[in-house]
Amino acid sequence: MPRTEKTLRTPLTTESVTQLDAGDHVLISGPMYTGRDAAHARLMGVLECGEEPPIPMDGHVIYYCGPAPTPPGRAIGSAGPTTSYRMDAFAPELYALGIKGTIGKGDRGLEVRQACKDHCAVYLVAVGGAGALLAQCVRSAEIVAYEDLGPEAVRLLEVAQFPAIVAYDCHGESVFAGDKPL
Repeated sequence: MPRTEKTLRTPLTTESVTQLDAGDHVLISGPMYTGRDAAHARLMGVLECGEEPPIPMDGHVIYYCGPAPTPPGRAIGSAGPTTSYRMDAFAPELYALGIKGTIGKGDRGLEVRQACKDHCAVYLVAVGGAGALLAQCVRSAEIVAYEDLGPEAVRLLEVAQFPAIVAYDCHGESVFAGDKPL
């Protein structure tokens, strides 16, 4: 059962994240970064080498998305969420480094839920199959890292009123059936 609709401004703060509960509907405005499997693997390689990441971590949100080509007159092509569990191996470390939110679709592993609780972060879900609609919330898009990855390049998006649902909150709660509180 949805709780309430809340507005979020990115980058997120600990205060804004602690006020979210699993099931809340949110409208997000501000900057967010895209990244999928290949970009995450490369980012982790950079971090393992002790190098500076190509994106800021503190309070930021990563949207698991590889947008379609951009049509003329638009900021971005269809930009729907990808299946999140493919980034489960990377998420706990990124939360530990300061990422406050990730957006995708589907349930995830217990380690991700625990990392959200441990690092005061959230996992949000966006509606799959609605990429064209979600793209309308993107005001601008710019490749900021790994351009050679094509659709999987890391992009900085500026979004307005981007709709999502809090799937895992920082209190250990989940919207997915069968998940017990941590």
